[in-house]
Amino acid sequence: MAAADSPSAALRRRDLCSRGIRLAGKMRSDVIDLLDTYVERQGLDASASVVAVEGVPAAAAERWDEQTGTQRLLDNLAAYRAFRALLAQMLEEQREQLGEADAALGQALAAVLLQVSAFAYHLEELLRLESRGPPSEEGAGPPPLPHLGLFERKLRGLGVLRELAQWAVRSARDLRQLAKPGPGSSSAPSPAESP
Repeated sequence: MAAADSPSAALRRRDLCSRGIRLAGKMRSDVIDLLDTYVERQGLDASASVVAVEGVPAAAAERWDEQTGTQRLLDNLAAYRAFRALLAQMLEEQREQLGEADAALGQALAAVLLQVSAFAYHLEELLRLESRGPPSEEGAGPPPLPHLGLFERKLRGLGVLRELAQWAVRSARDLRQLAKPGPGSSSAPSPAESP
């Protein structure tokens, strides 16, 4: 019996998935609150349309139901690593733009950044449990962004936060699927992992 299929590993996976679902729910709630604050403080219209932002992974997935548990985890991990870099950049830009004049927005951004980092670590733990270590972060993250004007940076930030809220929903859904016992809950071992 493979380590990832043992009863203790199954219990650990369910426990990690349950905690991850709670983390994703809390993160989504905090991101929604941050979105409200961000829109207000940046002087944006809450209904502003934002085109896809370069470097922001889309939460929508084609053939979601056909993905393996490992693929879901890898997609989530790639997204949260990208969000970590994007939120860090937003935080830096916000500090440059407003300094300490808007400490509440900076604190809220920093808190969400911390949650995103913790969630990425949580996903790495799940990948280790699935007998697959997380991929390296070399080359991970968004591509270098072109120099944007102030308004474009504000819109990019709005797009990042909206997509992060969607990812929190998808992550909870992915973790619920992974926690289910059965063939869709984990992946078949790759040839390199087979005995």
